[in-house]
Amino acid sequence: MTDAAHRARDQNPISGLPLHDLAGFTHRWVDADGIRLHAVDGGQPAGPAVVLLAGFPQTWWAWRKVMPGLARRFRVIALDLPGQGHSERPHDSYDTHTVAARVQAAVTALDVPEYWLVAHDIGAWVAFSLALTYEEHLHGVALLDAGIPGITLPDAIPTDPDRAWKTWHFAFHLVPDLPETLLAGRERDYVDWFLTVKALSPNTFHSAEIDHYAAAIAAEGGLRASLAYYRDTAESARKNHDALGRGHLTVPVLGISSSHGSIPDMAASISPWADNATGVVIPDAGHFIPDEQPGAVVDAVTAFIDRERGGVV
Repeated sequence: MTDAAHRARDQNPISGLPLHDLAGFTHRWVDADGIRLHAVDGGQPAGPAVVLLAGFPQTWWAWRKVMPGLARRFRVIALDLPGQGHSERPHDSYDTHTVAARVQAAVTALDVPEYWLVAHDIGAWVAFSLALTYEEHLHGVALLDAGIPGITLPDAIPTDPDRAWKTWHFAFHLVPDLPETLLAGRERDYVDWFLTVKALSPNTFHSAEIDHYAAAIAAEGGLRASLAYYRDTAESARKNHDALGRGHLTVPVLGISSSHGSIPDMAASISPWADNATGVVIPDAGHFIPDEQPGAVVDAVTAFIDRERGGVV
C-alpha cells in the first residue's frame, strides 16, 4: 500500500466502505464546521475551480465520467455531502442551509476562495441554498434535474401513475421510522429501483455500481442521513424563502435538464428567483444525466463557464 493510500485509510471516517480511486485525483478529508467531509481533488491546480455535488442515492462517484473531461481545463473537486459516501454522518440538521454552510467550510479548507458549483438532485438543493448565502464565493451555479424545496419542489405528490413514480418517495421518506424498518438489509433492492427506473436506459448502471451506492447507504448511518435530507425539506424551504425575501440570486445560473428527466425546463423553473438564468436540455438522458451523458455535461458546463468569463480560456 502506498503512503497516500495509508493516509487515506487513516483519515477515512467510514472505514468499512471501500474507497474507489480515479486516475489523476486524490482523496482528501477536511474539517467542515466540526465534521469531516470527503473530497476528491484533481485537474489543473491553477485553473478555475469547479465543485461537484451529487444527490440521492449516489456519492461523489456519480461524477467519475465527468471529472476527467473537466480536469483538462479546471481544478475539479467532487464532494461527498454530509451523510453521503465517505463523509461523516452527523446527527444534527440536514436542512440545506446547514449543509451548505458545511460545504462552504470544506471548500474554504481546500483553499478555494471562489469557484463554479455544479450539482445534481439533492446536491442541487444544497447548491441553491449555498448560492443564496455565499454568493460572493461563486462565479456561477449549474443545477441538474432537481426540484428545489420551497421553490420548485411541489407540496403535493401527484396521484397520476404516469407522474407519481417520479416523486412518490418524497412522502415515504418523510414517515418516521417506517422506511428504516422496511429498507434495512434491503438497501440494494431500493437503490437498484432508482438507478434502473429513473435512467432512460435500464442498463445505464452496472451491478458493481449499484453495489457501491447501496453499500454507501447501508454503511454507518447512511440510510438515516439519506432520509434526513427529505425529513428536513420543510426547514430547507422556510430558510430558502427567508433568504429570497432579502434578494434574488444574482450569480449566473445554468439549468441543465434532460429529455426524459424529472424537471423539463430547469432554467424556467428557477428564473423567477434568479436574475441571470439560462438553460440547456441534454438529449437521450433520464434523471441521472452525469452517468447517462457525461460528455454532454462536460460540454454544457464548459460552455457556461466560458460564456460567463467572456470567452477567457
